[in-house]
Amino acid sequence: MKKNLRWQVLPYSHADNGKALIDYEHYQFGRKEMILYGLEAIGMVLFFAYFFYRSYWAVIPLVSVGIFFLKRKRMELGKKQQDILKIQFKEAVLSISAGMRAGYSAENALKEAYKDMVRMFGRQSLICRELAYILGGMSNNIPVEKLLQNFGNRSGVEEIKEFGEIFEISKKNGGNIGQIITQTVEIISRKLEIDREISTLVSAKKLEQKIMNLVPFLILFYVSATSKGFFDMLYHNVAGILIMTIGLVIYGVAIYMEDKIMDIQL
Repeated sequence: MKKNLRWQVLPYSHADNGKALIDYEHYQFGRKEMILYGLEAIGMVLFFAYFFYRSYWAVIPLVSVGIFFLKRKRMELGKKQQDILKIQFKEAVLSISAGMRAGYSAENALKEAYKDMVRMFGRQSLICRELAYILGGMSNNIPVEKLLQNFGNRSGVEEIKEFGEIFEISKKNGGNIGQIITQTVEIISRKLEIDREISTLVSAKKLEQKIMNLVPFLILFYVSATSKGFFDMLYHNVAGILIMTIGLVIYGVAIYMEDKIMDIQL
């Protein structure tokens, strides 16, 4: 069994390169993601160059728009990954709590939780990879509290950090660790459930945000299609370039402010 665990917990990353543990606060694109979003960034830069300037020479200064898009996408995917981890972690701590109430030690409860998570989410899920790493560390005599703290620090999820800290304090100070962990799990589970409900409500507003971001372009396309040459005065002259640049900056600031407003820290 130990041999299998060591094999399962070889370092890995979300980028599918199999070389490092996941740092959830610094999302890294996989190869396919880099190609996909790189093409999207190029398409966006070309679109903005044509729409705002009708000149592909504008691609050069607008490279910064593509970089902004990639950074925004990385943050969005990183947040999504953390949200998935939160959901899976909630199920894991409930399983750990159930195991400890059944009389298992904390270490054995983690082993049973791993089996439950494999059945629930699959061996390659985020939580199963993390639990497999923890079990592998335990088999190599690394204290479980240190492994949990490492997981919490990398996760960027407050609930996971708190669980690791409370687990370490409980192990050091002794006492009824099972009762302490069970009570902690109940508190964390309630908080994660509230977070999930808030995320569900915010997701509808994020969809509205995406639609509103397209509205200015749809209006201008409609006017351009129905009134040929209406916007010609805004292109290929200094005044027009200045006006369109100001419009582009305002649009970018609006997107940035939307992200800040919608980024509710749960």
